[in-house]
Amino acid sequence: MESGAEILVKCLEKEGVEVIFGYPGGAALEIFDALHQSKQIRTILVRQEQGAAHAASGYARTSRKTGVCLATSGPGATNLITGIATAHMDSIPLVIITGQVPSQMVGTDAFQEVDITGISEPITKHNYLVKEAEQLPRIVKEAFYIAGSGRPGPVLIDIPKDVSVALVEYKECKSVNLRGYKPNLIGHKGQIKQVLKSLKKAQRPLICAGGGVISAQAEKELLYLAETLNIPVVNTMMGLGSIPREHPLSLGMLGVYGLAKANLAVQSCDLLIALGMRFDDRVTGDVEKFAPQAQIIHIDIDSAEIGKNVHADIPLVGDLKIVLKQIFEELEQEKKEAWWLNLQEVEKTTVKAVEEEEDLTPGEVIMALNKILSEETIITTDVGQHQMWSAQSLSFKKTRTFISSGGLGTMGYGIPAGVGAQVAFPGRPVVVITGDGSFQMGMPELGTCLAEDLPLKIIIVNNQALGMVKQLQDHYCEGRHVAVHFKKMPEFRYLAKAYGALSLRVEKRKDLLENLERFIHHSGLVILEIMLSAHHNVYPMVLGGKGLQEMNWGESLENQREGMR
Repeated sequence: MESGAEILVKCLEKEGVEVIFGYPGGAALEIFDALHQSKQIRTILVRQEQGAAHAASGYARTSRKTGVCLATSGPGATNLITGIATAHMDSIPLVIITGQVPSQMVGTDAFQEVDITGISEPITKHNYLVKEAEQLPRIVKEAFYIAGSGRPGPVLIDIPKDVSVALVEYKECKSVNLRGYKPNLIGHKGQIKQVLKSLKKAQRPLICAGGGVISAQAEKELLYLAETLNIPVVNTMMGLGSIPREHPLSLGMLGVYGLAKANLAVQSCDLLIALGMRFDDRVTGDVEKFAPQAQIIHIDIDSAEIGKNVHADIPLVGDLKIVLKQIFEELEQEKKEAWWLNLQEVEKTTVKAVEEEEDLTPGEVIMALNKILSEETIITTDVGQHQMWSAQSLSFKKTRTFISSGGLGTMGYGIPAGVGAQVAFPGRPVVVITGDGSFQMGMPELGTCLAEDLPLKIIIVNNQALGMVKQLQDHYCEGRHVAVHFKKMPEFRYLAKAYGALSLRVEKRKDLLENLERFIHHSGLVILEIMLSAHHNVYPMVLGGKGLQEMNWGESLENQREGMR
């Protein structure tokens, strides 16, 4: 006979779980105790439960495994919610385990009781309230299958305390049979033929690669399609890294903060092949004015996304890796004309320093990072201007090296996601790019870095303001900056010292490269503060309600160059 907690851990071990990020509490004590006995699973004690969910996300996104996190009932469970929603929006496979008050007390408003299955229902693929310990093998097996199959996402398992302590006989669950859940993997042959006809007819085809390409591990297939037919590729932010940024067919990120050449390509193409993306508002701007000349092919594993925001002329449901291989079987390998080359001249990517200007600029920082970071470096970011500068201009050479919160836009994501990435790959450099606002949301996990000897490299882009909010207020609120500038700022160097980190600070251009060298080659935790003026903005920017073609790209590019200099 074994306890429910011991059975849970045994089931996790059989699923190949090696790491759990968690924070203990009364309703989950038996689970933590059983984990302590495991020789396979490493338990990482985070400093706040939201950090556990974000760390599990960073671990999942870099390792291609399902991330696992654990918290107690009540506030422990609710602290996970932002991390669960972040994973849900970005299609990240997580299994979240929460302790719960004893079954007989559920619904009585007991101490630290909360209906976490009810709260999390809209932001999980599925969730479970375990009623008997005998159910655990089946539920755990199903949870991992649901989280990692089809369109990935988070699954929650809520375990009452009496279930954790109950002694029952363990019976292994060896298979999953969910009648109502059968992800469609193979593309419809009729639709495949339509895709092939459109590819043959198109004169200005364009591929838009989203995060689904990375989830499906279809990077090689994407590259084969692009190179075989000579089709350029634009990326959503979640799709960055699916094609090397320096590849001649890569036009970079599209969308409201996308590069001019990427957006102009979308507006000029006559065929848009959308791979694993959901046409969210940050990509399209005004959907009625998006890709006005194009026939749209939309290939996605999730049928609910096709036609939801933008009409698809040729909808195709299936696993991207499988569907692209189906297309290749009958593909005529006729290269297209390089119709997009004239767009390259629209945007000059080389950023030159303005020697007479003493202030550092975002462009100089990003270009310096491109010179110094290896292709093995994993970069995580928070949300804000630093995120967009990074997404626009960092040269990602490998997949799963850019980890950022896309759909939910979660500040405080960067450091715990970096923790998860570093745990997944202890031998690779992990660089966190954050802002002074976001850093203060994620900094509790510096304690995790200290305890686990994680050598994260953290860059704080410090403009002493909530820069993106300020930029938006400049446009929408006639320059009124309400609650944007911090009245007083902490001395981050003392925080670095408290957590055993090397503290570096750059205020002038001449100090940048030297400090970046020290930053990247230091063997332990580093916090590098880069001081920027709050007047730097992110350009291009498509204002709310505008279509991509309504931008004055000449003016926007001049603003971009000014901002990047």
